Amino acid sequence: MDTSYPREDPRAPTPRKADGAAHTALALGAPRPPPRDHLIWSVFSTLYLNPCCLGFLALAYSIKARDQKVAGDLEAARRLGSKAKCYNILATMWALVPPLLLLALVVTGALHLSRLAKDSAAFFSTKFDDSDYD
Repeated sequence: MDTSYPREDPRAPTPRKADGAAHTALALGAPRPPPRDHLIWSVFSTLYLNPCCLGFLALAYSIKARDQKVAGDLEAARRLGSKAKCYNILATMWALVPPLLLLALVVTGALHLSRLAKDSAAFFSTKFDDSDYD
């Protein structure tokens, strides 16, 4: 099964010159890249970064995008691939941001506690005169 893109239309008529020889005219334009389905990213999002089943949704849209690409409907493949990309981004952010926030809270809490410990150690190591206790 040939899945390479872009496909040529085998039914396209070939124009003929006046002398009867066939020639082919190609319309050169900027070829659009094939749509991306983000299937590998979706698999990893499903397996590792899967809050609220967003990775599974991304995987479903990626598979649909790949099916549409093989079927030849490139616009539907682009649309579904874009949705898969959005769900992958959401799943990745939702999985990475909370642990990073927790790490930031732990670090700032540890810094705050170390500053409190240093200040209290300085307070308790203060030596007073004997006259202060009379």
